[in-house]
Amino acid sequence: MSHISEFRAAKDEFFRDDEQSPLSQEQQADFQGLNYYPEDAAYDVLASVEPLDAPEPVTLITSRGTVQQFYRIGHLHFKMDGTPQQLTLFQDAGGQYLFLPFTDATSGTETYGAGRYVEVEDGGTDGERQMVRIDFNQAYNPYCAYNENWVCPIPPAENRLTVSIRAGEKTFHAEE
Repeated sequence: MSHISEFRAAKDEFFRDDEQSPLSQEQQADFQGLNYYPEDAAYDVLASVEPLDAPEPVTLITSRGTVQQFYRIGHLHFKMDGTPQQLTLFQDAGGQYLFLPFTDATSGTETYGAGRYVEVEDGGTDGERQMVRIDFNQAYNPYCAYNENWVCPIPPAENRLTVSIRAGEKTFHAEE
C-alpha cells in the first residue's frame, strides 16, 4: 500500500468514526469514504520558492463572508503539463503553519467549487533556491465542503490555476 493509500484510508476512518470529524452524525452513519482521483506521480511536484523580503499581511474571505488574517510569505514556481505555474504561499497570523489554498480548472465541476488546500513539505535546495514539494495527490477539501457549520478561508484570485489538477479529493456528495 502506498503512502497515499494509507493517508486516504486513515482520513476515511477519521471522517467515519471520530467525534471531531467534520461530518454530522447522520453523515457519518452512512459514510462510505471520500471520492478521490487515482494517485498520479505527475501531480507530485517540486516548486522553487521565491520568498518575499518581508511577510505581507493579507485578509482572506471565508465561506461565511467573514475574514481571516494571513501573511503572504512567497511565491511557488513549478510546471504542470509543461506549463509554468505560480501559487502564493501563506502563513497563518500566529506563524504556526503554512497554508496553500488553490482553485483549478476542475473547481466547481469535479472538485469543490470554492477550492482545495494542499500541504507543502521541505524539498531541500536545487543548489541556489529553496524548494518545496507539493503533492497534489494529497489535495483536500476544506471542512466547509462537508458541513456548513465550518468556516474556511477561500483561495484568493492569485491562487487560481488555469490547468486541471486531477489529483486528491473530488467533490463530496453526502448522498452517496
